[in-house]
Amino acid sequence: GIVSLVSLAVLSYERYCTMTGTTEADTTNYRKAWAGIVLSWTYSLIWTTPPLFGWSSYGPEGSGATCSVNWHSNDANNISYIICLFIFCLVIPFGIIVYSYGRLLCTVRQVSSINKGMVRSREQRILIMVVVMVICFLLCWLPYAIVALIATFGKPGFMTPAASIIPSILAKSSTVYNPIIYIFLNKQV
Repeated sequence: GIVSLVSLAVLSYERYCTMTGTTEADTTNYRKAWAGIVLSWTYSLIWTTPPLFGWSSYGPEGSGATCSVNWHSNDANNISYIICLFIFCLVIPFGIIVYSYGRLLCTVRQVSSINKGMVRSREQRILIMVVVMVICFLLCWLPYAIVALIATFGKPGFMTPAASIIPSILAKSSTVYNPIIYIFLNKQV
C-alpha cells in the first residue's frame, strides 16, 4: 500500500513536470522512470521495516486473517510509529499529489485555448488515468486509515473485528485496480 501511494505521488509529480515543461517528453529515456521506482520502493522500505527492529510491531489485524501494524497497542512506542506512518506515508504523499495535480490543473486551464497537438492530448489522457488511480486508491485506503485511527486512538474494543474486515480487504485489494484502470484508460494497450 505504501509503495502504491508513494508511486502515485512520484507519478503525479512527473506528470506535473512533463506537462508544464517546455520540452516534449523523451519516451526513450527510462532513467526518470527507474529513479521513481527505486525512490518509491526505498522510501516504502524505510517506513515499513522499523517494526522489525522494535519501533512498534506487526501482528494480526481485526479478523486475524491478515497482518498489519499493531493498531491496538497504546504505548508511546507504537503510537509514535503510527503517527509517523500516517504523516510520512499518507499525508505527505497525498499532499504531493494534491499539489502536483492542483498546479497542473491551473496550468491546463491557462493554456486550454491553445491547441498543443497530439502530445498534449496524450498527456491529458494520462493525467485522467492517474487522477482515476488516485481516487480509487483513496476510496480503498481511507476507510482502512479511519478504522486504524479509531482502533489506535478510540476506546479499546470500540472497533470490532467484524467492522474492520471490509476496510482491510478493500485496502489490500487496491493494488489490483491500477492495472485494470491502466488497461481501460490507455489506448495503446
